[in-house]
Amino acid sequence: MSDNSPDLDRLVKVYLRIRDKKAEVATSFREQEEQLNLKLERIEQEFNTHCEEHGVESVKTKSGTFFRSVRNKFWTSDWESMNKFILEHGLVGLLEKRLHQGNMQQLLDENPKLLPPGLNCESAYKVIVRRKK
Repeated sequence: MSDNSPDLDRLVKVYLRIRDKKAEVATSFREQEEQLNLKLERIEQEFNTHCEEHGVESVKTKSGTFFRSVRNKFWTSDWESMNKFILEHGLVGLLEKRLHQGNMQQLLDENPKLLPPGLNCESAYKVIVRRKK
């Protein structure tokens, strides 16, 4: 190594120390966030119960207003039938506009001459640091 070269072993040690600290902080945050979310859910349940018992959808207080709304979630347990339904009725708008990264990579790997129109690709190097075993 020249005099201007960084001490790579020292940088690996620092990198690992920072990554470990980051994981520790993230774990602590997730635990705290989970506890806070549980408290919020209990309060939301109280608000919902209040709305049900009083036949209202919103309540205004001195500190703020709470209201409830219906949120629907949709999914299918039969993708084959759902895909057929979507194609038969021309309802591609029911699907989200994103590509499955792994499947696209596999398609391109297996069919190097096949290039879907409008496909963009961005490649970047990612540095990976592993701890000595």
